[in-house]
Amino acid sequence: MALKSNLFKQIKELLFGPARDPFAPETRQHIALMAFFAWVGLGADGLSSSAYGPEEAFKALGTHVHLSLYLAIATAFTVFLISTAYNQVIELFPTGGGGYKVATQLIGPHAGLISGAALIVDYVLTIAISVASGVDAVFSSLPTAWQSHKLTVELFLTLFLMFLNLRGMKESIKILTPIFMGFVITHVLIIVYGVAIRGNEIPSIVHQTLHETSSLAGQMGWVFVASLFLRAYSMGGGTYTGIEAVSNNVNVLQEPRVHTGKLTMFYMATSLAFTAGGIILIYLLWNAVPSSNGETLNAVAFRSVIASLGFSPGLSYVLLTTVLVLEGALLYVAANTGLLGGPAVLANMANDGWTPSQFSSLSSRLVTKYGILLMGIAALFILLWSGGVVDLLAVLYSINVFLTFSLSLTGLTLYWWKHREHPQWALRLGVSVVGLIVTSSILMVTLAEKFFEGGWMTLLITSAVIGLCLLIRQHYRETAAQMAKADHLLSQLPATPVVTPPALDPDAPTAVFLISQAKGTGMHTLLWVQRLFPNVYRNFVFLSVGAVDTQSYGGEGSIEGLKESVHSACDYYVNFCHRNGIAAKSYEAYGTDRIAELTRLSEQVHEEFPNSIFFASKLIFVHDNWLTRILHNQTALQMQRILHLQGMTMVILPMKVD
Repeated sequence: MALKSNLFKQIKELLFGPARDPFAPETRQHIALMAFFAWVGLGADGLSSSAYGPEEAFKALGTHVHLSLYLAIATAFTVFLISTAYNQVIELFPTGGGGYKVATQLIGPHAGLISGAALIVDYVLTIAISVASGVDAVFSSLPTAWQSHKLTVELFLTLFLMFLNLRGMKESIKILTPIFMGFVITHVLIIVYGVAIRGNEIPSIVHQTLHETSSLAGQMGWVFVASLFLRAYSMGGGTYTGIEAVSNNVNVLQEPRVHTGKLTMFYMATSLAFTAGGIILIYLLWNAVPSSNGETLNAVAFRSVIASLGFSPGLSYVLLTTVLVLEGALLYVAANTGLLGGPAVLANMANDGWTPSQFSSLSSRLVTKYGILLMGIAALFILLWSGGVVDLLAVLYSINVFLTFSLSLTGLTLYWWKHREHPQWALRLGVSVVGLIVTSSILMVTLAEKFFEGGWMTLLITSAVIGLCLLIRQHYRETAAQMAKADHLLSQLPATPVVTPPALDPDAPTAVFLISQAKGTGMHTLLWVQRLFPNVYRNFVFLSVGAVDTQSYGGEGSIEGLKESVHSACDYYVNFCHRNGIAAKSYEAYGTDRIAELTRLSEQVHEEFPNSIFFASKLIFVHDNWLTRILHNQTALQMQRILHLQGMTMVILPMKVD
């Protein structure tokens, strides 16, 4: 048994790396992201949207391509507008949480639930659409016969990305950084060259655009022109996706977090505005026309730009393939944002009881592994269901993005209206209101245009997530009510220290209690044992594990606060026993794996007190369960089985407090 356990541990460390000590001073510094790496890890989602957002907008103009000049300007403006608004989110919520916390704290819990559910679906789609778009970009330069293998490649790449993130957040980003920088350099060069080589045409294009706009308005009316432009602008809404990622993950940034977050946002906004606006301008200057053979519009436009360099056909093909491979690879890097941001949202919602508490748990590598697994597996199902069709995924994707944007900006608008004493309230309110008008307009147009083309599916999936969250919240409320009842009835019993406590007898019968920081629950278990087994046990031993999760590590709480809470609870039980003439002792441990730490403490106690029986209430395990009623308290049963295999006996007490 021990040999098998050691072999499993060695294989696990080989695949995912050795466990990290959350208490080591250098650990936080090691995993915190500086602005550059945050730009790569969190900004790739936004930057990669230039691979499909501008194309969707440009194609929506139809034959009226002259309007794309306005579109390029509006795209760059919107990027900076939304990023400026989200800088406010970084300031107000420096511990992370982004759109979910903004809606929760500035509007209300149920608005937060809607925003959180939309973000969860959004990040799943981030993974799916980024991988699918990336594969599309790469396959644009490959033979047509290879197209049938795209879905298989997409599934494999998603699984590989999950594996990288389970190894650690910073590790996955470092591996993907060369791809990111390759994309930035090649696309900047193409845009700069493509605009410069035809820069002399810009004045005539501006004149022609103004003339054709006026002519179109004269024929069809200004309402038609405005509607056409707004539709194209909204269809390119995918361009702005990913801007919120930094505010959702401020807690993983290097100190000072707010400064690092704003610097990251500046990098992301500047690179996205330049790339997305520049690509639309390239379409216009180089007369790009959508291809019927599966090529992206970027591939068509870039081929024309590269061909003008005068290289041989073979070298031009190699250069184009390199650019498209890097574009596809960046989209793959962008998928990583979904595996960073999604688990962060799930963890924040878990802390509020909307999702199972496992989503706030950390693995030995200090990543939220359950969140990574859920987001990755959900993305695999979406890819299988959609067949990796980017147009369909883009519709599903952009609706939820702009729902979250609109809720966040509504929250900011309410906040600055209530805080008019701030010196810059008017400016910040203005930014929030304009941003709200822009994002809500895009949301409404996209929903109306695409409702019957897949938009209804987004609303259905998001509503299903909201319904599930409500059920989970109800479960935790019922549990909290039981805990509150136990605390009210039992935690007020006197438990002050005594001068001369009773001595422990290691050979005497010993009752070992698995406890949590909720004193009432532990007292319920203790009194239950005393009532059923009067005068049987001579020693009472208490085991408590402080679970290091997102709240206590890199989140809103602190390791010191966790230790104080666990130590205070242990002292309370020991002092209570001493006051009632019972010999008692406590053991504490801290770590990311509560069951493993409890098992280790149990083995230590059983060695010291061989005549021991373990007792635990289901209530102390309830927050370790996904859905307790369905799984019948699997965590408690797992602990019971582990102790049984080690030759120990554990009794599980019922949850109900009489």
